[in-house]
Amino acid sequence: MTVAVGLLTHAPDHPLLAGAAQVLRAGGHRVVPAGEGCDVVLLKARTPAALEQARRLEESGTPVLNSAASTGFCQDRVAMARCARDAGLPFAETSHAGPVDRLAYRRPVVVKSRRSSKQDLVALVSSAQQLAELAAQWPGEDVVVQEPAPADGWDHKLWVVGGRLFAELRHSELADGPVRASRSLDLDRLPDGYRELAFSCGEAFGLDVYGVDVLDAGGRPVVVDVNAFPGVRGQAGAPEALAALALATAAGRHRPRRLPESAA
Repeated sequence: MTVAVGLLTHAPDHPLLAGAAQVLRAGGHRVVPAGEGCDVVLLKARTPAALEQARRLEESGTPVLNSAASTGFCQDRVAMARCARDAGLPFAETSHAGPVDRLAYRRPVVVKSRRSSKQDLVALVSSAQQLAELAAQWPGEDVVVQEPAPADGWDHKLWVVGGRLFAELRHSELADGPVRASRSLDLDRLPDGYRELAFSCGEAFGLDVYGVDVLDAGGRPVVVDVNAFPGVRGQAGAPEALAALALATAAGRHRPRRLPESAA
């Protein structure tokens, strides 16, 4: 059976989507802009218009990966932290601080845009001067603050695509010094509990394609962010996993996860 896979995105040439599209077309399937008549839709967009279109498609019976509700939910870092705590996940202590220019410096903190986006604010603030500079660069930006976790300068980037796990070590954007190249990470050498933590995040947030940023805080994993439909660049097998997930969903062998009612 030929499957019509719809893409709801502003970047269909993104490596993950482009790679999955190539796999699907090689199997005789169609990859088209999202709309009526699609058997499944891949949602890699966060704009209000894209989320509204995804909701309409879901209401018409078209399965969407990830759901509009889960995708929208994961943009709000305040809601994300609350959901993670309720699910018992080791999420970084996060509090809403309001506009960054009203934030008073008291101690070192990580400052992030409340709304998660590709070019959002993420910075370690270690002085009043740094905070003043951020306020000047991001006037009125609504932010959250997180307690800095003791770490070694590397982030564990964990990605899950349809139940398949991918991972690498990436130089933290908050670390001092020059940026170092990412390191491949053998899944068999993941620290204890990381694999289970990655899958638990998918359940908590109702996601099928997602990324989890984890810090090693003195031997204890701390989740600092969860991203719906991330890039997953340079991971061998990720496009094939996405293509397989799309086909399984279109055939009814997989039902898209939903945001738990307790989180909404």
